[in-house]
Amino acid sequence: MTDNAKKRRLDRTKRHYRIRKTLHGTAQRPRLAVYRSNRHITAQLIDDSAGHTLAAVASTEQPLRPQSNSTIATATKVGYTLAERANALGIETAVFDRGGFRYHGQVAALADAAREGGLKF
Repeated sequence: MTDNAKKRRLDRTKRHYRIRKTLHGTAQRPRLAVYRSNRHITAQLIDDSAGHTLAAVASTEQPLRPQSNSTIATATKVGYTLAERANALGIETAVFDRGGFRYHGQVAALADAAREGGLKF
């Protein structure tokens, strides 16, 4: 790993810690945490007071596996699926945690799809 890659990873970790200082999820309003790797994207609804994951969706799941190289389309599918699972649990609102990633591209597509699916944040 090059020095530049280490610096980018460290910078993202710092941003994530800075964001997490102000966000806290509860059972009624869980934290929607997003993680994006080079190939996949993951989203979880987390109850921080109990320390439990209420629902999780990843692009590695069989029906969501990317058929093409369109990462935006995959992130949109993940967002819709997470909103469906949240509605099944009776969760209507959440706190959005972008995980130190910039709010554009895949992260924004996932958030917009979750909103269209009925999740409010």
